[in-house]
Amino acid sequence: MSQTAQLLEQARSAVEGAVALDELDAVRVKYLGRKGLLTIQLKELGKLPADDRPAAGQAVNEAKQVLTEVIRQRQAALEEQKIQETLSAESLDVSLAGRGIPYGSLHPVTRTVRRMQQIFSHAGFEVHTGPEIEDEFHNFTALNIPENHPARAMHDTFYLESGLLLRTHTSPVQIRAMQQHGVPIRLIAPGRAFRCDSDMTHTPMFNQIEVLAVDRGISFANLKSFLYEFLSKFFERDVELRFRPSYFPFTEPSAEVDVLSESGKWLEILGCGMVHPNVLEGVGVDPEEFTGYALGFGVERLAMLRYGIDDLRLFFENDLRFLDQFS
Repeated sequence: MSQTAQLLEQARSAVEGAVALDELDAVRVKYLGRKGLLTIQLKELGKLPADDRPAAGQAVNEAKQVLTEVIRQRQAALEEQKIQETLSAESLDVSLAGRGIPYGSLHPVTRTVRRMQQIFSHAGFEVHTGPEIEDEFHNFTALNIPENHPARAMHDTFYLESGLLLRTHTSPVQIRAMQQHGVPIRLIAPGRAFRCDSDMTHTPMFNQIEVLAVDRGISFANLKSFLYEFLSKFFERDVELRFRPSYFPFTEPSAEVDVLSESGKWLEILGCGMVHPNVLEGVGVDPEEFTGYALGFGVERLAMLRYGIDDLRLFFENDLRFLDQFS
């Protein structure tokens, strides 16, 4: 028993002298491990006289319990000391600048739409919208598109089982606006349109802005003047335009318009014309008293020209390497 007390005092001294967790663990193994000094004493109890064994065994077990608690307390103190040392060494400097939060940006198509709307607004045009799911009357018939016109075919138009369809242009907005508000009217109709088409320059869904101006005394000269002014402001340079005769059921006369790019190439950008008298009559407007012009822009086409983009699919792939250029 005196030997047990002596070992306990040695162990206490070793525990207090341990300055690191690994040193403390070495002390634990030396005295309490499978081959530890106190463990050996328990194994040698069988060599003692039978009457001495209980007291000796109790003394060894008490010594092990005391030493275990002393080691636990010392371990807690060393761990706390290590935490404080780590905090001191890696203290947070609150005066340092933050890492910053990366901000997103508007999609180039959205930027283009907003720019166009701003220019149109300054010219006195109001924004009108309408449903993307349309009926044949507003999408075709009211726009003077005959029953046998190719645009009505299944391979050009998305038809629904209900007999309705996904609008192929935003022109139905013009019909609804004239029916509701009458004339004179100046409006733009931005929105999505849908056609069965997909390649490098066409997608099944695309963004369009159509323009309508109906009033007394409007002529094709007003249309040309408006286009020159709008496109010059949009591209921020004087533009050179080329008007080519064309055919659209809802305008007469009609034209397709090309712009001379900075690389010297003519690029088609829109279709336009004077509103067909049949369209005006269909919404209750006297074509002898009122005339107007209409034109339609493909937003993606203008965005491609403005930002030098050569593949329409880039607008829909959500590639951050592409989109980050517009931040």
